[in-house]
Amino acid sequence: MGLLTKTAESYYNQSQSFIGNGTLTEFTLTDTSFPTIPTAKSQIKVTIDGKEIGVGNYNYPKVGTTSTIQFTGNTDNTDVLESDGRVKNLLKVIVSESIPKEKFGNYRYVSLNDLVNNYIVAFVGDGKIISNVKKSEVLFHAKRGIQEFSYDISRVEKIQEIEIGPSLSIPMPQDYINYVRISAVDESGIEHIIYPARLTSRPSESVLQDNDYDYVFGGDGALLSSTPLTGQRFDEFDVSKLISNNKDSSVTYDADRDSETVIMPGGRYGLEPEYSQENGLFVIDELNGKISFSSNMSGRIITLKYISDGLGTDDEMQVHKFAEDAMYKYITHAVASTMLTTPEYIINRFRKEKRAAMRNAKLRLSNIKISELAQVMRGKSKQIKH
Repeated sequence: MGLLTKTAESYYNQSQSFIGNGTLTEFTLTDTSFPTIPTAKSQIKVTIDGKEIGVGNYNYPKVGTTSTIQFTGNTDNTDVLESDGRVKNLLKVIVSESIPKEKFGNYRYVSLNDLVNNYIVAFVGDGKIISNVKKSEVLFHAKRGIQEFSYDISRVEKIQEIEIGPSLSIPMPQDYINYVRISAVDESGIEHIIYPARLTSRPSESVLQDNDYDYVFGGDGALLSSTPLTGQRFDEFDVSKLISNNKDSSVTYDADRDSETVIMPGGRYGLEPEYSQENGLFVIDELNGKISFSSNMSGRIITLKYISDGLGTDDEMQVHKFAEDAMYKYITHAVASTMLTTPEYIINRFRKEKRAAMRNAKLRLSNIKISELAQVMRGKSKQIKH
């Protein structure tokens, strides 16, 4: 059987269409036309001949797995419906989701469920590579494979757009593993990279001390702490004294100077690129799961590009078809290496096959195009420009 089970109308419009014949009042929805058949009237929109039908003119009962549109009247829709709800002859009825749920491009991926089932069919059984293994074990190793592939091979960058508030900090995304890039967005929608601040940090606590600078302990002997001042001072610091737009490369920061204008680190010749810009700075507070920004970022819009582990939601648990074979090799090596009876030379063979397949998958997913590579080369050498 073919892999495409949905209609083209379902994929592009997430809708199902019918043609009235002057007698029909009921139309049944099918699962080949929707990713998931809507379960309530509030989830659908009905049009006839391009005109939206009021919700009072139809019912939407769901009996078992069957959902049916039942037209009951023609209030404000007399040009397309009869008084008893019959759709006039040859008029097109379209039922669509009010909020589309379909994610385009899913054909590129193999779901976790299909991946596990395919593996058990092809690799597990008498006379096969793995004679016997529980499905739960295959599922575990498949999830671990999705995690590992998300970090290095088939990583998909997620992007959040956030406006920085007066607190100058934002929480890490719920499924955050590591950032790829943080950028400030200008009025034209162009992104400008924000660099991490290496001259400050976000201490998790400040040790409480007495007037003699000795540590203070509580009644239970635990070390007492207070609110750190490092982050607070950096938030209040005028970062323009530290960051330059290169108009005056002789300016740097000196904490002991009283002048409002300070001197750039390194002067013109040792100029640090991360400070020779006006995009701002950020500091990651790993312990509290927050990202803090310099004082000049308040009210500005940033984009946070980050990677996850691919296990955050059910929809994410999938593998790109370019990496499908590598995933099977990964699972085979993982399963075999946990069995005490597997000879070492077999484990080494599976390891080599896994590494070769993972390299191949990484090359495929690098998405290098000859035409794009040629454009880059033409920009580097005038000899081959034409």
